[in-house]
Amino acid sequence: MFNQNIKTPVNIPVSKIHPFEGNPYKVLDNDEMNNLICSIQEQGILTPIIIRPIENTDEYEVISGHRRLHATVKAGMKEVPAFIYAVTRDEAAIMLVDSNLHREHILPSEKAFAYKLKLEAIKRQGERTDLTSDQVGRKLESAELIANKSDDSKTQVRRYIRLTNLIPELLDLVDEERIAFTPAVELSYLNEVEQADLVEEISLCDATPNLSQAQRLRAISKEEGLTPEDIGEILAEEKANQREKIKIPAERIRKFFPRSYTTEQIEEAIVKICESRYRARQGRDSR
Repeated sequence: MFNQNIKTPVNIPVSKIHPFEGNPYKVLDNDEMNNLICSIQEQGILTPIIIRPIENTDEYEVISGHRRLHATVKAGMKEVPAFIYAVTRDEAAIMLVDSNLHREHILPSEKAFAYKLKLEAIKRQGERTDLTSDQVGRKLESAELIANKSDDSKTQVRRYIRLTNLIPELLDLVDEERIAFTPAVELSYLNEVEQADLVEEISLCDATPNLSQAQRLRAISKEEGLTPEDIGEILAEEKANQREKIKIPAERIRKFFPRSYTTEQIEEAIVKICESRYRARQGRDSR
């Protein structure tokens, strides 16, 4: 993946290595991290991290291996094996993003800020032909360059980058899957005050907007400005998937109806039976 400058790892003091500024990937102290710490304590670092020299210093910045570095420090080790690459910060940013995009679990917020980091790095690269043209010389836009190295289309890349306009509280709800991706993109067009009001109303109503509601919130924001009252009124609406439903396994009731009956016909028949029993009970109660 990388053009190595040093082909053998070098042990570097962890005190001289710093996380990449603006690293979009979260390093969490969880069970997975605890397992990594135990593994390092027992076996050491099996895969060296990748670092770059920080200009005009004797220190380094991580390109790949933030979790391994964190676990090394937690494990009480003073040095970590590393490959050193003499690359610019923009080159390092692109390498960092590309080396993590195909991980099994990536939060929407991580992908959003990763794409933004790479986009900004590519734009700063300027008019280099190896970054902005394909094999037949066609000019490529930055989003398309990112899409070529990921599983997302250039349109989807832009949509992910839109999420970086969400305030942290809303972005957390996206990561927690309480707000779906597409509604989140619509909400990213609200200003920060409106987004803060939305967070408060979500807490009060214990409800999050679906796509239709998010689109209406965006439209009102664009046309006349969004008030907390507008948000509360929209969130208070009953959603189809929130209506109480009674589910009966088909095998429990299918034998009571003709084989030719569709699901809709069975449902209608059950409702009529219930209505008939209700009227009969009402008649008995009125005597």
